[in-house]
Amino acid sequence: MNAFDYLFSDSKNLDKDFVLGTGQKATFRQIYQDSLKLASYLKIKVGGGQNIILMSHNSVFFITAYLGIIKSGNICVPINPSIEQRNLDYIVESTNCDCVVHSNQLGFELVISASIHINETDLERIVKVQKVQASLFTGYFDKNRIAEILYTSGSTGVPKGVMISHLNITANTDSIVEYLKLSSSDVMGVVLPFFYCYGLSLLHTHLKVGGSLVLINNFIFLGSVISDLGKFKCTGFAGVPSHFQILMKKSQTFLKTEFPHLKYVTQAGGKLHDVFIKEFIKAFPNIPFYVMYGQTEATARLAYLPPNKLREKMGSIGKAIPGVTLQVLDNQGISVKVGELGEITARGDNIMQGYYEDPEGTRAVIRNGCLYTGDLGKVDKDGYIFLVGRKKEIIKVGGKRVSPKEIEEVILSVPEVVDCTVEGVCDELLGEAIKANIVIIKNGCLAQTKAKILETCSDKLVSYKIPQIMFFDKHMNLSLTGKKVKCIPADKAC
Repeated sequence: MNAFDYLFSDSKNLDKDFVLGTGQKATFRQIYQDSLKLASYLKIKVGGGQNIILMSHNSVFFITAYLGIIKSGNICVPINPSIEQRNLDYIVESTNCDCVVHSNQLGFELVISASIHINETDLERIVKVQKVQASLFTGYFDKNRIAEILYTSGSTGVPKGVMISHLNITANTDSIVEYLKLSSSDVMGVVLPFFYCYGLSLLHTHLKVGGSLVLINNFIFLGSVISDLGKFKCTGFAGVPSHFQILMKKSQTFLKTEFPHLKYVTQAGGKLHDVFIKEFIKAFPNIPFYVMYGQTEATARLAYLPPNKLREKMGSIGKAIPGVTLQVLDNQGISVKVGELGEITARGDNIMQGYYEDPEGTRAVIRNGCLYTGDLGKVDKDGYIFLVGRKKEIIKVGGKRVSPKEIEEVILSVPEVVDCTVEGVCDELLGEAIKANIVIIKNGCLAQTKAKILETCSDKLVSYKIPQIMFFDKHMNLSLTGKKVKCIPADKAC
């Protein structure tokens, strides 16, 4: 089954608004019909099985174009509309893309070398004149066909294209709907971009159950984010660690605001340190907090920690979602014992088909149908998995293995610290030295904060885990997905 038909199976005739928000409204029926018209147009104009790039911020335009491309039997390649020209050129060339769908203003900022361009004005014209041609979509449809290619940063700096099939989308959507118990009454506040797998999962799941999305595209205006969550009676909010850190540390009102309609929040896209989770559940004891874990290579989601286990299993990513098998394996491929370190692996219908035109990279992470995530973890006696860090992030100080996450957790316990990223840097004597990039509150005293950090580290860490180098800044540098971008230090090393 085409993922489009699966997602609209129960909602295509609803006159209820799927998209809510200031300046953005559209019903299920409208998006369904407009997407079908675009799909018919693309089927005639482009054919099938072609890579089509989609560049737009979250909008009704993005949703309609994304669904239309998938329904047409072509492959959607959603990418960051703020992408650098060189990376755009690489993706266009490597995917042999001849068709680009983009927002109106995009054409003035980037040069896109494709013969077919469809912008917002073009889409408006297409949905006015194009008829839905059902005969174009009859016959057998292979669920293992590629539906989309999601580009993610590669270890070499070259973007890697993750190939996601129609089955991958339907399987992961089913799993997420099941464990979050989503229904048509759900209204999700969306700050995550749709070109990111976490953001797409919100689109997929709420479209499937007949829920609604509130598009909140200006997270930098924290007051409007908080206002929209209440104004549109959002029942859910999803964020990466920086979203929660900023709301709790940068906003003067968030922790004091009541959200009577908010049934739950979810967090994925990296580890949110325990200190922030504890602060959130203290401020909002009646709002269930779901810690989740996933990868683009798994469509979106692999594991979750139920809110009722949050205090007991603080720091855990939980257990596998429905339909997925997770194991922590040692170097011989054998399941580790309780407390031992190993690599987290996954099996399920949500696992990608591979990296686009990169068989070597695919073989490195998928072996015998099993995804090797590159994440190191431990399992406790109850089967809950605890993430230690990325294989490539583990720091070796004088031969001793150090997890950056442990040090970050300690530094983040200092109230004046907003964010901390720990990494290893070359050191002639130790092999690697520990460097901490620390963001502090704007009105914080640097000297006092540094002294407090060193005192806290001395109390809670053995000497070789205390950072030898510290850089301080007062601003978090974030990508459009909300993930941290390595900052250029605002001061000299201390």
